[in-house]
Amino acid sequence: MLNVLHISTSDNLGGSGRSAYRIHTGLKRLGVRSRMIVGTKATNDADVELIAQSPYLQKLDHWSNRITGRLSYQYLFYPSSLALLRRDWFRRADVVQLYNTHGGYFSHTVLPLISRRRSVVWRLSDMWPLTGHCAYSFDCERWKTGCGSCPILSDRPELYRDTTALLWRIKNWLFARSSLTIVAPSKWIRSLAMESPLLNRFDVKLIPNGLDTDVFRPIPKELAREQFGIDSSARVILFSAQSILDKRKGAAFMQEALERLAKADDRLKITLVVVGLGAEQWTKELPFKVIALDHINSDAQLAALYSAADVFVLPTLAENLPNGVLESMACGTPAITFNVGGCADAVHHMETGYLANYRDAEDLARGIKLILGDPDLRRRLGQRSRELVEAEFNSQLQARRYQELYEQLLAVRAALKN
Repeated sequence: MLNVLHISTSDNLGGSGRSAYRIHTGLKRLGVRSRMIVGTKATNDADVELIAQSPYLQKLDHWSNRITGRLSYQYLFYPSSLALLRRDWFRRADVVQLYNTHGGYFSHTVLPLISRRRSVVWRLSDMWPLTGHCAYSFDCERWKTGCGSCPILSDRPELYRDTTALLWRIKNWLFARSSLTIVAPSKWIRSLAMESPLLNRFDVKLIPNGLDTDVFRPIPKELAREQFGIDSSARVILFSAQSILDKRKGAAFMQEALERLAKADDRLKITLVVVGLGAEQWTKELPFKVIALDHINSDAQLAALYSAADVFVLPTLAENLPNGVLESMACGTPAITFNVGGCADAVHHMETGYLANYRDAEDLARGIKLILGDPDLRRRLGQRSRELVEAEFNSQLQARRYQELYEQLLAVRAALKN
């Protein structure tokens, strides 16, 4: 039986953690022996364990994180990452798969040791593996030449001082001594990986995100709205992110677009639903009814919320392939987003949604007004959205693609030994 060990910030928190857990559960359905080692455990899954199991290791990791963080030597050493090599789950694994490794729990300095012992796949959650520190570089291209003189030191994961050139060189040294297979969830990040001096030495595969289309599915709108107390006659706009306060998610552009929409047409009876950390701080100055929800507990509730909406808007300023966009589309609710990152992989302009010009709040408002005001267009976009997710972004297809990749890697590894 194929045995896979996933290393992730979390098993079901945040975009990367949720994606990791979906891959894990999808593989288990295929009969793969799949386990996860995480920095933060959010489920009761017996096949998920913390990377720092003992209080002793947890304290060592804590102090190591504080010291390296204060010195701006980002994630260079965690004792539990070395201890991982002695874990039974690691020893039994045929393949180790990495996700977001910059969550303050794992040290990439162990990659040469891990990749000598096991086949290693690294799924790119964002740009961090190819930069000196940032998860998204926006319009900065210093990652192509070695970083240094970083213009966004305060962006997550932030640094106190500019060590980006040193951190980039350390990654270069480590990666040159590692054997990795890179998986890109979007065409955008695949192209960046192939341009990156750090990652273009490795084989780069494209495997898009997948989700359970039996859970994320269209629900009758009236029934969905009853769950959240939403007027059945309203035009509902959904804006959702893990943290609404994260400027990368584009709350400022969302607000400006809504203000433009209100000035342009006050006939639409709009309800705005805002979901995520900081939702309660959303402005009350808009001439719309606002429903603020800090958190949705389950995928089934999320599916109901997407189904309750007429349109999902994510004016993100930098993104890989957003789970929220795929989830909304799977529920038959068209998405509006900026044409940035991997969003265009799923949101095909005027076919499955609306791709607004980057950082253009006027165009964002134009797209919202167009879709809200045209029920036939909204219905057509929603139907095509659902069809695209079923065909290209379902969890079963994603799991099969990963299983095929693992089997290929193991066959190559076996051939090299013989």
